Amino acid sequence: MKAAKPIASPIPVAMYPTFSVTTLVIGLVITAFFFIYEATSSKKNRSLGIELVTAAVASVLLIWLTLLSSF
Repeated sequence: MKAAKPIASPIPVAMYPTFSVTTLVIGLVITAFFFIYEATSSKKNRSLGIELVTAAVASVLLIWLTLLSSF
């Protein structure tokens, strides 16, 4: 039987703070865009596709940040 290889992070440990802050800023900017889009557009002009994509991207980035900061 072959020896198991240790699991390695795809991001160097030294880059965690930079990557976390960058991901946080991008996630918050996209979240702010989502709220501004919802507040300024009328119900007739809203697009479900834009809402879903924006919310999904912001959620993924903020969840990724949470996972990175837990290590």
